[in-house]
Amino acid sequence: MNTYTLKVKYRYIVIEGNIGAGKTSLATMISRDYGARLILEQFADNPFLAKFYRHPERYAFPLEMSFLAERYNQLKHELAHRELFSTFTIADYYFSKSLIFAQNNLERDEYNLYHKIFSIIYDTLPRPDLYVYLHVSVEKLMENIARRGRDYEKHIKAEYLEKIQKGYFRFMEQEKSISFLVIDINNIDFVNNHKDYEKLTRLIFSERYQPGITRKLI
Repeated sequence: MNTYTLKVKYRYIVIEGNIGAGKTSLATMISRDYGARLILEQFADNPFLAKFYRHPERYAFPLEMSFLAERYNQLKHELAHRELFSTFTIADYYFSKSLIFAQNNLERDEYNLYHKIFSIIYDTLPRPDLYVYLHVSVEKLMENIARRGRDYEKHIKAEYLEKIQKGYFRFMEQEKSISFLVIDINNIDFVNNHKDYEKLTRLIFSERYQPGITRKLI
């Protein structure tokens, strides 16, 4: 186990970021190297996802409602028992992403209804000890999305990614109780370069971050 986990006793970390930022890759690598329990979002089997990217105005509401239900059910099951936090847990998403995407995808009346349901559920789930946001430029996100070649993502436009990015920062600015660590990773390749990965994990585990937003550049 990496020595940084001994210095900072995190129990629950989420890795977040825009589409194509590398959050699943980083969460998986940390889980492997730090002996953490891993929670990955289940999205590939969502029947509305591909339809939404082709016809967003028609499938936005059923997509967001299905994601809301799936994320809640998964996190409620995975995080229900506090004794599970006797070991380190890491996830590649936080429940708030449901609201961030809904803000951009839904019409006003749909969003108002969605927000009411979200608010009821949100307060029943535990907050992370640290929320890590991987900041990547929209241009690089488009490159990453094209490189991984998921058919249902080929319709994603740069303008959509820009809106999602603004939504994440709006959420972080408004949520005062969570410790946010925003790391600019535009100039590193933590997947293929182990030194870059060590730099990234050192930022995450080397100190205890206070509530609010802390920005770091690698």
